[in-house]
Amino acid sequence: MSNSVSPADVSTAAPGPALRGTDDPPSPDGWRSGGLPALRAELDRIDTAIHDLLMQRAMVVEHVARSGKPAAFRPGREASIIRRLLARHQGSLPPASLVRIWRELLAATTAMQGGFALSVCDADHGAALTQLAREHFGGLTPLRVHGIAGQAMADVSQGIAAVAVLPLPSDSDTWWVSLLHHEPRLYIIARLPFWHARPEGAPTAQSLVVASTPPDASGDDRSFLGFECDSDISRARLSSELLAAGLKPETMLLLRLQGSTMSNVLVEVDGYLTDDDPRLSRLGSVLRRPVVVGSYALPLGGAV
Repeated sequence: MSNSVSPADVSTAAPGPALRGTDDPPSPDGWRSGGLPALRAELDRIDTAIHDLLMQRAMVVEHVARSGKPAAFRPGREASIIRRLLARHQGSLPPASLVRIWRELLAATTAMQGGFALSVCDADHGAALTQLAREHFGGLTPLRVHGIAGQAMADVSQGIAAVAVLPLPSDSDTWWVSLLHHEPRLYIIARLPFWHARPEGAPTAQSLVVASTPPDASGDDRSFLGFECDSDISRARLSSELLAAGLKPETMLLLRLQGSTMSNVLVEVDGYLTDDDPRLSRLGSVLRRPVVVGSYALPLGGAV
């Protein structure tokens, strides 16, 4: 898959072939005075122009893929594209519809390259996390469902799936511990749903997305740190050390291992971090240097 490319990359690629069917639009006075037939003709003209642009975008994807750019899934870049479009959006088209259109478009251009499939940990096949995966990665993307997080993560490690959609970490969902030691590494790369204004009937569950490629920055992110510490350390002390190091903790999970003097910790912090961030060496209570197990673009409306 050395010729694959993230669909988010197309906006920086060289221009593709010229558009077809993009004659200057008629004067608004013309189609307004022409009644319903003129309005329908104008809609047909707009649909043709949109279709031409979609076909041009697909051709640019092919050109970038042939350029030899390594395979890349860039959820941060995709998030920044949608944020930019929403910032310029106006008119009566609901913003949520704009997000849905672009999510399907990004999924379609990913599917053009082949080999992109999902693996979902969902004990109830077709329930909330499966719906979230479909919503974000496209209704036609191949999808496998497992009842155990480890099985979904194994699909990613073995190349069967590009990403795994997993429940949010909790005291009972401790799949995140394997990210501290897993080789080859797996990373948290996204949080779902990306759009938090949920319409009636939409799944309200939340999940994290794991992949074998590191996340990319979106400009408004949170990161996850994983590390080991003495089992008797308190959350308050860890929070104080994080703040003193310049890291703002948002959430924290402390998994005390039965019969051990060690605990595993997962901390969500503000901002985008990498393993070489110098602040990670300022935490005195950890038994070894923290591991950045991933990050995600902050969802529209904020994480809840």
